[in-house]
Amino acid sequence: MVFASLEFLCLFLPVFFALYWLTPQRWRNHTLLLGSWLFYAWWTPKFLLLIIALTILAWLAAIWIDKCRHEQDKTRLMVATIVLNLAALVWYKYTNMLVASLNTLLTGQQLPPLPWVNLMLPIGLSFTVLHAISYVVDVRRKVVPAQYSFISFSAYMAMFPHLIAGPIVRYKIIDKELRQRVLSLDKFSAGARRFMLGFSMKVLIADTLVPVVTLAFGLKQPAFGDAWIGCLAYTLQLYFDFAGYSAMAIGLGLMLGFHFAENFNHPYLSTSIQDFWRRWHMTLSSWLRDYLYISLGGNRQGPGRTYVNLMLTMAIGGLWHGGENWNYLIWGVIHGSALCCDRAFTQRGWQLPDWLGRLATLLVVMLAWTIFRAAGFDNAMAMWAGQFGLHGMGLGDELQLALRPGILITFALAVALLLYPATAVARRGGLGLAWWSMLWPVLSFMYALIVLAGQKAIPFLYFQF
Repeated sequence: MVFASLEFLCLFLPVFFALYWLTPQRWRNHTLLLGSWLFYAWWTPKFLLLIIALTILAWLAAIWIDKCRHEQDKTRLMVATIVLNLAALVWYKYTNMLVASLNTLLTGQQLPPLPWVNLMLPIGLSFTVLHAISYVVDVRRKVVPAQYSFISFSAYMAMFPHLIAGPIVRYKIIDKELRQRVLSLDKFSAGARRFMLGFSMKVLIADTLVPVVTLAFGLKQPAFGDAWIGCLAYTLQLYFDFAGYSAMAIGLGLMLGFHFAENFNHPYLSTSIQDFWRRWHMTLSSWLRDYLYISLGGNRQGPGRTYVNLMLTMAIGGLWHGGENWNYLIWGVIHGSALCCDRAFTQRGWQLPDWLGRLATLLVVMLAWTIFRAAGFDNAMAMWAGQFGLHGMGLGDELQLALRPGILITFALAVALLLYPATAVARRGGLGLAWWSMLWPVLSFMYALIVLAGQKAIPFLYFQF
């Protein structure tokens, strides 16, 4: 079940919210937990046991750390919990790729491949592991107290707005709201507005661009026009899909009485690659900074080690995205290299004009999205060759046919929405029409509902991560 589906909107959501709002304050975490587990089990019940097992592990580990008298034992417990969480992630996410790589080597040496049946990745596992690790580390660092209530902690881990694809919600952010939160019509209305905006971003823009992306990335020798239009379509699809999902999750959290951190801040207007990572998937980038980059030593051990730490952090962050092939690792290395170059550039006091910085940053980001989206390394190389004009400069017949007026309008709308925050109207706070500010999200949501009713629900891109 996904947020942008009729079963979620017309069945799960109204029934759940009716029960949740009727539940007395002291039992709301129970209702939230049961509803979230049902939401997850709707997809496949067997993997719910894995999510519960990881939840129990983190809950017990934190209590044990809290009760330990010796600092060394606390650290050992924290490390053991991290290792077990990562073991689950590696097993389900990377074993297929490792076995496939090994079999490639074996068959190259005329040896029989290992018999293997591909494992299915439990949806939401990557985010569950990140939530568990950050909680246990924060308890060890004494940033947050250990939560002794299993219901409250499980409700935090399984909360359906962030369970499947984030945003990553640190325990310390909602600790107080887990204990006591206020439901109000104002919060619910603000959350519903945010949810409707995210839903419209997903259905009306991201999903509309899917055919163009699929077609362009499926071409064996895309020309310059094919490759760049396909890359632009994916650049827009990914943003409106993931930012739309994040807006829906934040909106649902607000409707439940929780305040989640923002996950995007107009990333395609960034003036540098460092700026981009302060604006894109902000909860993941801050997680990588606080729990990986700083743990590796950050910038405390000299310039050389700082560059190594930057590269390692981005490479691991890239690999976290998927285990189907090595493309995500390469994507992470590209961004790590760009961050190192950016740091070396700024350390010398050099700075590009804003317009040139935005252009250069967007170019690097889009070229990196190519390998992020490509089905394999060969596919990425074909697209990159097209983007550098090695397959001709024109536009193929297939893509010309695909660029119908509806698609072109979607492209224009998406670009206009991306550029809007940089306009004078946006800086003045909009048109100043309160009634229009309230009305247009409702209208776009209703239109998106009509569109959704006529097509099959398309999963969010970050579900696969």
